[in-house]
Amino acid sequence: MALHPQAQGLMDMMAESGAPPLYEQSVEQARELSGMIGQLVGDGPEMHELRELEVPVTGGSIRARLYSPAADAPGVVVYYHGGGWVVGQIDHFDTVCKLLAEASGCDVVSVDYRLAPEHRFPTAADDAYEALVWVAENVAAGRAIVVAGDSAGGNLAAVVALRARDRNGPALTAQVLVYPVTDHDVGNASYRQHGDSGLLLGRQEMVWFFDHYTPNVADRESPDCSPLRAESLAGLPPALVINAEYDPLRDEGIAYAARLREAGVDVQTSFYDDVFHGFFTMPNFIERGNEGIAEAGRFVREKVGG
Repeated sequence: MALHPQAQGLMDMMAESGAPPLYEQSVEQARELSGMIGQLVGDGPEMHELRELEVPVTGGSIRARLYSPAADAPGVVVYYHGGGWVVGQIDHFDTVCKLLAEASGCDVVSVDYRLAPEHRFPTAADDAYEALVWVAENVAAGRAIVVAGDSAGGNLAAVVALRARDRNGPALTAQVLVYPVTDHDVGNASYRQHGDSGLLLGRQEMVWFFDHYTPNVADRESPDCSPLRAESLAGLPPALVINAEYDPLRDEGIAYAARLREAGVDVQTSFYDDVFHGFFTMPNFIERGNEGIAEAGRFVREKVGG
């Protein structure tokens, strides 16, 4: 299927801007561009409560932001933003988290984990897990907890679900993985099909991200980087895995969902065949993003109840 007209419109706008591809930019330039794209989505709905948090982690503290749609929210979604572990911050995902809180009826805590190359692997994974533990102890108050994230954030959500299982950590009700990074193989079929198509994310962009986050190539074999390579996925919480057609990460998302299902995990999958990687975090600008967030919200409501 052809690209959705709104997705094609963004591609045209990016082409007309004359900006170099991400892999030719400095980290600072890439972060600035990420912030500009985040501004396209506009404001989200009003929240019952919006609160800044400070989360202690090994070696310091990180920011987080609580989005509460109602005083009696039945659960908490711990959300990890995308950006290849290198770009992005919670301000850029403000509207996404507000929409997810509204759609799910749950509080959303957006985690501003530390970025590479200043903080390389496994810092993002460590921050993500320590934030989950902190939220369980200081925010959830016994309520259901869901982990969620997009792209590199989907990677972190998958990683913390594995860690919670293996470390007797917080009990998770569900996980929402939106076109997650689950492996470091940049030569699979979807990379061959879409990796050099001039989309927002391609093979060279992913190499750029991996080189900043995990310059030690051996680290990429670890399930903390490539959860698809975990020995077992049994005992993980129910999952919703969302994938897009125009995405080099498509096949690893599909493969992770298949392995979860084979391990006996309750898995729902969803496939958006007319958009590219990143659509979920571009609601209002790309309507399929609104649809994806609404779907994630329904899934969370179904699993959390209330």
